[in-house]
Amino acid sequence: MKTLKLNHDLAEMVRDGNKTSTWRLYDDKDLRVNDTVELIDKVDPQNPQSWTRAGVATIDMIVEKRLGEITQADLALAGREIKSTDEILKKYQKYYGPHVTLETPVKMIHFTLAKEIHAKLDNGLPKLKEAKMYADGGSRGNPGPSASGFAILDMQDTIIVKEGIYLGVTTNNQAEYQALKLGLEEARKMNIQDIHVYMDSLLVVNQMKGIFKVKNRDLWPIHEAIKQIALSFKQISYTHVPRELNKIADSAVNEALDQVAARQ
Repeated sequence: MKTLKLNHDLAEMVRDGNKTSTWRLYDDKDLRVNDTVELIDKVDPQNPQSWTRAGVATIDMIVEKRLGEITQADLALAGREIKSTDEILKKYQKYYGPHVTLETPVKMIHFTLAKEIHAKLDNGLPKLKEAKMYADGGSRGNPGPSASGFAILDMQDTIIVKEGIYLGVTTNNQAEYQALKLGLEEARKMNIQDIHVYMDSLLVVNQMKGIFKVKNRDLWPIHEAIKQIALSFKQISYTHVPRELNKIADSAVNEALDQVAARQ
């Protein structure tokens, strides 16, 4: 499937239904009317790991003109507030450099979000802007057979997703970190914007807050990976809770471990 990459502000407007077009200079994609394209939210343009899917769309119209030929009708159709060709030129020179002139071609791409496909990509789950996430990891032996578990809940504490994943032989701390990473990746797929994370691992919580340093070199890579994933969210908080308040994620861990043990 072809892709269209959007800056984060534009992707947010697309998700909210306030934007259905994008303008491109030097676009070499062979896009056509009726093409289905995947819209990519470049959350942090410098970090592809933070990029996430904004949706799937069908192209309705493509108009290509020189910058100097842009009309008020083109601007109105795109929902843009630029008032003159000089303003258009300055805007694109800012992003692309001084070599842009009024003769430079711009491709105006208009699309419609494919709601049925988008719902399928979201696995039919409710679209949440804010959610809670409980995460836990466990190792029977430390190191030993390990699993990670997480649960994503809406703000009324209804469980939306609960999953336990067997990891193989790891340490307890590695399993805790994997639980956090897997849960945040799932929340990112659901396009959740504000996520409240609860864990009973004081070590992981305080290391993610920056209170504790990560001294174990084996944890450095996953700690850094989680920091990059966290950039996908508008807000993220980490809260330490006692084990008895983390039973949902803990049960997911034990269910995953018990299933593997039963097969052995």
